[in-house]
Amino acid sequence: MASWGSEAVEPLQERLSNPESEVRWWAVRALAEIDDPRVPELLVKSLADPDQGVRWCAGLALRAHPTSRAISALMSMLPDEDALTRRLAGDALVAIGAPAVPHLIEALKQGDHPLEQDSLLRARLEVVRALAKIGDERAIPVLFDALDDGSALIEYWASEGLEKMGVGMVFFKPE
Repeated sequence: MASWGSEAVEPLQERLSNPESEVRWWAVRALAEIDDPRVPELLVKSLADPDQGVRWCAGLALRAHPTSRAISALMSMLPDEDALTRRLAGDALVAIGAPAVPHLIEALKQGDHPLEQDSLLRARLEVVRALAKIGDERAIPVLFDALDDGSALIEYWASEGLEKMGVGMVFFKPE
């Protein structure tokens, strides 16, 4: 049974190839409101749009249409110079949840990767924030390591994530 709006997916998909970025943006925005199994893949493809606004719209829409097929594209957005791009990618990874965790953990373990230092810091901050918000226990070791990162923001998010999972808390029965 098709959901409301499914009939619009094909015409909107055609608009994703329009030379005008505003038309593509509105197509992505409309797709975000449609519950159809074809939508997540179209949003993933829109993450590679040449227009930043279209990419932002797709990143935002993927929060409502999380798909593990977007993980690679979203991970590549994390070192971006633009803070909104990084945040939207991180939020979409949080919406994907558990399937994104191994990719996020691997990104943190690549701390000695030859990325430009600023780029690495930007990516690490968003990775730690995403892991903290997801709250998956597989991230506990890397979040503990991040507590000694040297960046107050990274240490903050690592602490938040560990606290969310109850790590380090002592539970006792009052007498």
